[in-house]
This record gives sequence, structure tokens and C-alpha cells, in this order.
Amino acid sequence: MTDWDTDELSAIEEADELHIAPRRKNGTLRAPTTIWVVRDGDDLYVRSMLGAGSHWFNGTRARHEGHIEAGGVDRDVSFVDETDPGVNARIGDAYRGKYHRFGPQYVDPMVAPAARGATIRLEPR
Repeated sequence: MTDWDTDELSAIEEADELHIAPRRKNGTLRAPTTIWVVRDGDDLYVRSMLGAGSHWFNGTRARHEGHIEAGGVDRDVSFVDETDPGVNARIGDAYRGKYHRFGPQYVDPMVAPAARGATIRLEPR
């Protein structure tokens, strides 16, 4: 069960960009990175376009927690790896639907196998 409220979910869903700052092992936040975010039901997801090789994605591995800002929402979050193929397929569809206006050169990498392997559910803390 999530504790995102409806207003937070809607605001983040409507935002084109999300700023994500993973927490380092020593507890400090990394500099925020601007990425895309999608919603699936009552859950929010982000993906690394570059897969597991992305600097920000690797930063999420240290403590599996950090901070996000999007659509006026400012929250500490936990990062939960999403490995369910069905959920990952829906996330790919959500990226295509939300960001299609940016063109296939940006959207196609977000639905490629490498990106699917770097999908994170954001859980509020």
C-alpha cells in the first residue's frame, strides 16, 4: 500500500521532469539529476535511459533512498527495483504515451531492454 496522496500522484504524473537525488552511503544527497517519470496506478516509476551504467542509477544502489522533486512535490523516497515483466511492459507503454512528442530518438531508449533492467518504483518515506 502506498502513501502517495492523490494530489501528489497527479502533480508528479503531470510534470514532464523529475529531479532525483540519491542518498550516498554517508547520508548526504548527490546533486539532483533531471529525468522522466511515469505513473502506473498508484505507483510512480523512473528508468535510466542508459541502463545500469547511468551515474544517477548507480547512485540509487548505495542506500536505495533519496529525494525527488516534481510538479511542486518535494519528498524523500525509497528506490525499489521493478523486475516484474508485466509491470515493466506497462511502464514502457506509459513512457511512450507520455513522452511521444519528444520523438523516437528519446523515447525508444526508454523502452529498450537496458532501460527495462533499470526501472525503479519510487516509494514515499
